[in-house]
Amino acid sequence: MFQAAAWLISQFYALTTNYIFSIALVALVIMLLIFPLTLKSTKSMLEMQKVQPEMRRLQQQYRNDRQKLNEEMMKLYQEHKVNPLASCLPLLAQMPIFIIMFRVLHKLTQVGADGTFDPSYLSKSSELYQSLDKKTEMLSFGFDLAKRPVEAVQDNPGKGMIYVLLVVVLMALYFVQQRMIASRNVSPTMSATQQNVLQYLPVFFGVFQFFFPVALVVYYISQTLVRIAQQTYITRRFYRGEGSLGRQAQQASAKAREMAKEDGGGGLFGQLKQEAARAKETPKSTPTSKRVTPPKGGSTPSKGKPTPSNRPKPSSGKSRHPKPPRP
Repeated sequence: MFQAAAWLISQFYALTTNYIFSIALVALVIMLLIFPLTLKSTKSMLEMQKVQPEMRRLQQQYRNDRQKLNEEMMKLYQEHKVNPLASCLPLLAQMPIFIIMFRVLHKLTQVGADGTFDPSYLSKSSELYQSLDKKTEMLSFGFDLAKRPVEAVQDNPGKGMIYVLLVVVLMALYFVQQRMIASRNVSPTMSATQQNVLQYLPVFFGVFQFFFPVALVVYYISQTLVRIAQQTYITRRFYRGEGSLGRQAQQASAKAREMAKEDGGGGLFGQLKQEAARAKETPKSTPTSKRVTPPKGGSTPSKGKPTPSNRPKPSSGKSRHPKPPRP
């Protein structure tokens, strides 16, 4: 898989003779290949949102019977032909691709023992390999794609700010992308704090790009631009018109949120509050104390030692200290 990704980059480099263009085209191809899965998962997620009020009703009705709840949930999924796992398909597909591209772009400019590039995963006859072999820079439009923004600032603070600007652009694109998704989808079981965390989490991910080669930043910028375009298409396809699937899902989500508020709040914290309230209502049995109360003026008897009341008495016919006989 690593060789296949490197081969794809080398093919686009042979067409464009430009590192940034070749990396951007690879990002475009990957996102187009994943897009059918994204459409399928989006539709499945909207179908799930439509049945959220019914799911909330079942959760309240069978909250004390987990087995019955699972059975009714499965019937609900089958009746509406929804799959709760379908929304995970793009994520499952992108994770290995993320790892592959991360490693390949790192290995293109790995430094050998002589201090120059020694590219991996490339055919030595390819133009990309020959352009990088024994070089110390990966220049494109004035950017050294092998350099990290932190290193660029340390070497030349003035010129390094251009590299920092690339990371800032990436973080802004992440924010725009998440706002587009968050404006459409609001989970009734998620608190406002959790929603804000999910919205800003990708932005924090951009901070790590200061310590990665700029080639990765270019790849993520290209990928995010394509993803924003895809999200725009999804919004127009599923959310146009009041009778669209997206609008129906939003109305169902709003109804489920109201039901969650009436039940004491949704999400993990709401469930914990409900469990705590039920625990308070359940009377607790007071354990019977087995401690022996000592008599007044006496001490607590030690274990294994006879008390004065149960201490053996001397026999009546014999004296403990016999008197000597009279003369």
